[in-house]
Amino acid sequence: MENNSRNQKERNTRGNPGANQGQAAQKAAAAHAAARGQAYPARTPDGALPRKRTAKSSDGANFVIQGSILAVAGIMVRLIGLVYRIPLIGIIGDEGNGYYTSAFSIYSILLIVSSYSLPTAVSKMVSAKIAKGQYRNSVRIYKASLVYAAVVGGIAAGLMWFGADAFAGAMKMPYSSYALRTLAPTIWIMAFLGVLRGYFQGTGTMVPTAVSQILEQIMNAAVSIGAAWYLFREGERANLVRGGTEYSYAFGAAGGTIGTGAGALAAFLFCLLLMVSYKPIMQKQYRKDRAGATEGYGRIAGTLTLTILPIVLSSTVYNISSVLDNFFFGQGMDYLGQGELIAAQWGIFGKYHTLFMIPVAIANALSSSLIPSLSMAVANRDRGQVLDKVSTAIRFSMLIAIPATVGLTVLAAPISNLLFPSKSGELLIKITVAGASAVVFYSLSTITNAILQGINHMNVPLRNASVSLALHVVMLLVMLYGLKWGIYAVIFSNILFALFMCILNGAAIRKYLRYRQEVKKTFLLPALCALIMGCACYGASFGLSRLLPQGRLWLGVQVLAAVLVAVAVYGVCLIKLGAVDEVELYDMPSGRRLIRVARKFRLL
Repeated sequence: MENNSRNQKERNTRGNPGANQGQAAQKAAAAHAAARGQAYPARTPDGALPRKRTAKSSDGANFVIQGSILAVAGIMVRLIGLVYRIPLIGIIGDEGNGYYTSAFSIYSILLIVSSYSLPTAVSKMVSAKIAKGQYRNSVRIYKASLVYAAVVGGIAAGLMWFGADAFAGAMKMPYSSYALRTLAPTIWIMAFLGVLRGYFQGTGTMVPTAVSQILEQIMNAAVSIGAAWYLFREGERANLVRGGTEYSYAFGAAGGTIGTGAGALAAFLFCLLLMVSYKPIMQKQYRKDRAGATEGYGRIAGTLTLTILPIVLSSTVYNISSVLDNFFFGQGMDYLGQGELIAAQWGIFGKYHTLFMIPVAIANALSSSLIPSLSMAVANRDRGQVLDKVSTAIRFSMLIAIPATVGLTVLAAPISNLLFPSKSGELLIKITVAGASAVVFYSLSTITNAILQGINHMNVPLRNASVSLALHVVMLLVMLYGLKWGIYAVIFSNILFALFMCILNGAAIRKYLRYRQEVKKTFLLPALCALIMGCACYGASFGLSRLLPQGRLWLGVQVLAAVLVAVAVYGVCLIKLGAVDEVELYDMPSGRRLIRVARKFRLL
């Protein structure tokens, strides 16, 4: 039978000399796709790509598309954040921004404990139940999570409100207590919001989370600027009455944090409205439930605790470094007799942190979509899909993070001068150049954390984060007290923390999945393309700086033009140097459009 089939194929291709070559090319491409666990997008007779993906290919790339939706929203959120931070910092100054940043470092830790990890934990559990058709249990998980949010969120909010003075004193920034108290109610709101976002993510859609994030940031921006302006003026009056100088900065920072709460409330109401409208779909799913019986709330609560606790602890350890940095930096600068520089330099560090977190938002978004997607593959025991998702997530994040690092380094001066014009601009530029590599390491550590959590090894990121944190603190103290590097000690120790996480997480993934990381197309070729891009970007920026008049508007034109040149050069280099092939372009968001553009310019 096989011989007859083979002979028939040979007779069909013997009369067409090009057929053998065409079939060989398609076999090679199909083999390449199979190696990545994907279905090759076979062409129609006219050479066009098919109109629909195969189910396997679609499932394998769906989390990238969903992650891209969330990434676009995340970038928009951070761009809005950049835009409103410019007038906000203009109102409250570097001192006020120092209080604002310090308050947020405490808020971030308490938020992680109460709600930051809830979307991850809830989406992981819900997706695993939905993969098995257990829709009733997925809803019970949602209800149990709301109880958790009410209890833990309330405790965290109370701790922040009543412990504001103690936290502020430990940071050597006592006036940040005002901002801490205004942030306290936000923690409770975010706990409930995290449950709603997590449920929708577990069903496989990131759209509610994405839209609510944009809505949240728009409301945040509007209220923050207005409240900061009003309270800064009230603080100036308090300075006159109380004979101080810091009340205006402290009240202004508190006004900025009021906007955070307003944004969270707007996002919560939006997601609550979506949940009400989603109820008919949930009722239909009930009728399709294949589970023999529903799980008791006691058992669900136990599973929820065992799922949330490792994620909360690992996220806490992973993010507590900012609080420790703030604490040790304040103590160190005070010990070195430079206490008057603490608030201003920490405010400048906050600007740098805002810049480098914009590209890291893509990794955060991708990890949010990766965890439920991986959980479904693990629940279905589909090893091929697990390995494919791991490989795709790491490659996709590096394709963005590596050029972002180069771009941030090359454009550090014009971006800093455009967004944060001030007398401290030179220090911000130096800090940005020194710390740009954090984009790569934080992106990779975020993705690898998500991979380990998605394959049910949730304790491993906690262990790795604890080890990395200990090494981070040691290096920080050495550079701060021994080498006396000041704010640079914080920059470099943060980079090392993320690097340690990458190394430890990579070893764990290799161990548990028997996964071998591809290096050439994931790291080396994107790095080469990014270097070429960096040269072109710098040339465009430098040339335009000589041609265009002085002024902030023209500086914006210079940055935008340089970025467009960088994107075009990087995209061409990726294709021409073989870092991305047609099959991989096909699985990217808007892949068909990208392929058409590449063919139009004869890149493929």
